[in-house]
Amino acid sequence: MSCKYGMNGKKVMNGSKFFPHPHITLQFFSYLCDSMNKRQKETLRVRIISVGFACLAFAVFKPIGMGELGASLYLHLIAIWLLGVGICYVTEFVMKYIVNMPATLDKGVDYIIRRNLWFQLVNSPLEALMTCLYLHFPMTRIGAADPLSWKGFIQAVFVMAFCSFAIGLYWRYKYRSRYLAMELEETKMLNEDLQRIQEPEQVSQPSSSIVLTGTTNESVSLRVSNLLYIEAVGNYVKVYHMRDDQVVTDMLRATSKQMEDKLREYPMIVRCHRAFLVNLEQVQKIVSQSGTMQLLIRHSHESIHVSRSNVNKIKNAIKQMT
Repeated sequence: MSCKYGMNGKKVMNGSKFFPHPHITLQFFSYLCDSMNKRQKETLRVRIISVGFACLAFAVFKPIGMGELGASLYLHLIAIWLLGVGICYVTEFVMKYIVNMPATLDKGVDYIIRRNLWFQLVNSPLEALMTCLYLHFPMTRIGAADPLSWKGFIQAVFVMAFCSFAIGLYWRYKYRSRYLAMELEETKMLNEDLQRIQEPEQVSQPSSSIVLTGTTNESVSLRVSNLLYIEAVGNYVKVYHMRDDQVVTDMLRATSKQMEDKLREYPMIVRCHRAFLVNLEQVQKIVSQSGTMQLLIRHSHESIHVSRSNVNKIKNAIKQMT
């Protein structure tokens, strides 16, 4: 830390050699915020708070001999805080392009929790390494123990892991509540769209009929509007449809892929699971809970699970039909 003498003869601290002036730091964050959208600003805010919590823990526990830096430790911690935010974005790059887990709210709560766990596993050792590398210079200059060692690294990782666990619990609770609120609102809108496409002028005409065939001579003739859903069972498919106001099940030796190809021209017939094709015109209600989606089928009152890989397909099909 350098200093100069003021007019009264007293020493005036001139900042750390390793730390930028606070005014420059504020200008830097102001520039970042002005150039970001709402989602990016939220991410930056989360990173700033999380890394700040880790720096607070360093200030309290003073691992790897940090206490020997005296009062200048707090200026160095601000520098570590800035570098730590940058390391978070390095971790985001690793998560997106190497781990193949990009940041998104579209894959459900379970995905968000699983991704956050992986983020912590990647980020903690990177942050610890950055901290040890940074402190190597000021601490060796004053003759203190070199933190850039296995002992120092392990201590830094331990503190980072503790901080990641603590702050992770907070963000997990906060974003789970937020996501569930968004999920409920989206489900409400999807059900409203579903009701619109099922209005009399929107549904399939009674004359729209089709013959489903398999690899044998058996076939099923039905009106598309009466089809409820198709279930794959081994080498066969079960076709659930309405006949004389009753739910009827016919079996064909075929695959669900063959049925999907046969019904491709009907946008209301959508795959919701590797074993199920559903008629959206016969879906009474969509139920979403904790990142999962269920389709409640009319007449049969069956509840069909929508796999995560097909959730967006169902949403897009409903939106395209409205």
